[in-house]
Amino acid sequence: MLGAAAASAAVASIPASALRSPAQSSSRRNIKPCRAVAGNLGHFVQTVKKDVDFLKKNISAGVNWTSKVIGLPEISKQVDEVVWLGNVEDPKYESPDWPQPYYPELSGTDLIMADLKALEAYVLYYYHLSRMWTKPLPEVYNAQEADIYFKCRPHIVALRLIEVFGSFASAAFRIRLEGLKKSKNVSGSSEVDESNSQYKFGMVLKETMLNLGPTFIKVGQSLSTRPDIIGFPMSKALSELHDQIPPFPRDLAMKIIEEELGSPVDTFFSHISEEAIAAASFGQVYKAKTVDGHDVAVKVQRPNLRRVVFRDIYIMRVGLDILQQVAKRKSDLRLYADELGKGLVGELDYTLEAANAAEFMEAHSAFPSIRVPKVFQHLTQKRVLTMEWMSGENPKELLAICSSNNLEQESRYSEKQRIDAKRHLLDLVNKGVEACLVQLIETGILHADPHPGNMRYLPSGQIGFLDFGLICRMEKKHKFAMLGSIIHIVNGDWASLVGSLAEMDVVRPGTNLSRVTMELENAMDEVEFKDGIPDVRFSRVLGTVWSIALKYHFRMPPYYTLLLRSLASFEGLAMAGDPNFNTFEDSYPYVVRKLLTDNSPDTRKILHAVVLNKRKEVQWKKVAFFLRVGAASKGLQLALKSEASTEMPSDTVSDSVNLALKLLVSKDGAVVRRLVMTADGTSLIRGIVSKEARPFRHQVSKITADMLYQSMCTALGKTFIVARYGAIYTSSSTSAINYQSLVKNRRLKVIILKILESGRKSPVLMARLCWVSFVTLVTASALACHRFLVSLSEAYLGRLSFNTKKLAVSS
Repeated sequence: MLGAAAASAAVASIPASALRSPAQSSSRRNIKPCRAVAGNLGHFVQTVKKDVDFLKKNISAGVNWTSKVIGLPEISKQVDEVVWLGNVEDPKYESPDWPQPYYPELSGTDLIMADLKALEAYVLYYYHLSRMWTKPLPEVYNAQEADIYFKCRPHIVALRLIEVFGSFASAAFRIRLEGLKKSKNVSGSSEVDESNSQYKFGMVLKETMLNLGPTFIKVGQSLSTRPDIIGFPMSKALSELHDQIPPFPRDLAMKIIEEELGSPVDTFFSHISEEAIAAASFGQVYKAKTVDGHDVAVKVQRPNLRRVVFRDIYIMRVGLDILQQVAKRKSDLRLYADELGKGLVGELDYTLEAANAAEFMEAHSAFPSIRVPKVFQHLTQKRVLTMEWMSGENPKELLAICSSNNLEQESRYSEKQRIDAKRHLLDLVNKGVEACLVQLIETGILHADPHPGNMRYLPSGQIGFLDFGLICRMEKKHKFAMLGSIIHIVNGDWASLVGSLAEMDVVRPGTNLSRVTMELENAMDEVEFKDGIPDVRFSRVLGTVWSIALKYHFRMPPYYTLLLRSLASFEGLAMAGDPNFNTFEDSYPYVVRKLLTDNSPDTRKILHAVVLNKRKEVQWKKVAFFLRVGAASKGLQLALKSEASTEMPSDTVSDSVNLALKLLVSKDGAVVRRLVMTADGTSLIRGIVSKEARPFRHQVSKITADMLYQSMCTALGKTFIVARYGAIYTSSSTSAINYQSLVKNRRLKVIILKILESGRKSPVLMARLCWVSFVTLVTASALACHRFLVSLSEAYLGRLSFNTKKLAVSS
């Protein structure tokens, strides 16, 4: 290859004019010779590149062959065991207890024997104490046992401390150097410069954590989901930790699979991909096919991970202990490291992750938009997890296609691909927001790591969840308090929101709630409402809540943080497909459906607090808003589908009235019926006869006209007329309501009688109600008679028409 490079260089050195014919030379005399030289140099560079690639490939093959012959992996493993004293670890070792002296009234001989036994006990104690370094790390995180383990291995801790300190010192030096360069080049600062500097700081921190290994990568990933604390530029930089984790060699992964499953890989899998499909901080995933033909994802844990995690958590505890003493803090800062250690060590046992996935699947099996992969239990052990392979689109890939706008990306993606990606991304966001609310309000079991890398948009239109290393469980009282907080945010009721936060144990006891309410009102007083929904980004509300939380030292339960992270993440994804996306507008129909159909004391309490005032008078604006949002909710329409015969009309007022009537007579309307029975009857009548209710009365007259029209047709043989002369004209307001059941419904009669009984105290109001009812009935009767006459004319006069089009259709 080197000879070929020399020959190519020699040929390249020959003048271009000597290689051309005379005619070509004469036709190209005007071309400058520098271009030919540049072309020859490019050819020379390509040839050298090929030689270098050839040498690299052969040297790499030689190194791999030498490594296999000498057995470097085994030597490395033996050296690692010697360094960690792994060869002397004894799983059966138990720490001895300090012997307790016992002095009964004994004879001299007995005392001597007792002293000898006591001496024997002390000797045994110190003997076992001297063998303390043989005790292995615990399977479950225990701070005390980890402390004993690493005190017997100070060299391990010292070397790691030097490595960690050196890495962060190098990062600090680089950041300081960047700051000095910036101060020399730029005289003034701006928001853009500040954002860029934070992003560069985040990139340096990201590289440092990548070099320090899995534990610090995990910490960086957690920080990337907290833009409220570290800022959005740093959060964006650290979020790349989810994608830039290097995989470990495949041979090690296959060996771990064999060790965990107890047999060669070929015994269980007919095929495993050569390269890892995805690499995470604690493991990597291969696509495989089982011997019985199932496509699966095999997740393999990184080697020697448990020791690394325990060591880094121990170092964090030592650092936090020093910080506590220097800062003279009363609270024990080591508890933060202990909580992190419990979570990280828990993720090392894949059997627990399999159990979490099974629990999550069972809890959400009733919700068709949520999909959880099946776990293959016989192919799952502590360091190997085998789950069903879910083929779907990664949200980050959809986001990249949607946001493509330069010439290079336009050549990669067609217009149809961008449109489909945008549609899939918005559908993923809509279903993802609903999935968050389902986990929060319905099941109380939350996915603990809801970043886009752990989700897939499946071809079936479902949203698939991955990675169940940790799940969060909520208490029942917290679920309803969270439901109420969403309602209060939409309604702009900040005092009630603070009350809900107190019920969720977010606000610490003794906090001045009035001051917190004033802070929220001042921060959110500029929020504008569009169709009753706050026209504001969820990220802004999130930032406001977090800033106040930090100021007043709120406690943030895990489920609260997870919900805010999930909704903020989905809002960020949706912005690429729809810049006008509103998280509250997307999530509120689900919340309204829950309030209008869940007949539990807690939801009724929230609904009554929102719709009724302290005197139990109906707040009609909020009622109209609830009905309008509920009528637009697909989930609520599906819940009442059993009562439906046709689609609901598109008119907003018609939708609201039909929804109210359906809820009043349906099985799912117990909440609304209780609300009407609880409300003050006088306020209900006052709302019915008000000017604002005129569109609703008009819709009621249409429904009454439909009922009268159906009665007339039934009395004169509607079936005969329809069968012989064709369809009879019906109004556009014919909705999915069974009118006979509406008239005969006893519940509705009881409600009407209760309202009339309450209104008798005000004769003037009753007179207005009678007049409005009379006008509505007359209007409905006139409209029904008009429809009936039109139907008869179409039925009987249609026989005299010789319209060719109708004859053609009838034939």
